[in-house]
Amino acid sequence: MARQALDRIAPRDEREAGIDLAADRLAYLVLSYGLLLAVAYRAFAWQQSSWDLLALVVLGGVAGIGYRAWHRALSGRWATVVGLSIAAAAVVAIAIAILARSA
Repeated sequence: MARQALDRIAPRDEREAGIDLAADRLAYLVLSYGLLLAVAYRAFAWQQSSWDLLALVVLGGVAGIGYRAWHRALSGRWATVVGLSIAAAAVVAIAIAILARSA
């Protein structure tokens, strides 16, 4: 409601919209990787389970995927990147599990 009133006074151009999107993307990356670092620190330094924080990271990604799927904005390149990321994460998780058991 307030945005519509503001747009009537001073319409936004594509540059402002692009900057807003870039800022939101940067904020999401900082938040997600910050939470991942907090999860890793709690797990390795304090030997605590951090499923609550990890769930926030995962749910943030799922929300983004859901929004893109709802607007039919998923591409083959995007699916390849996601698939490779999941595969790399699985390899790292298996390696950490094996190292943790041997220690």
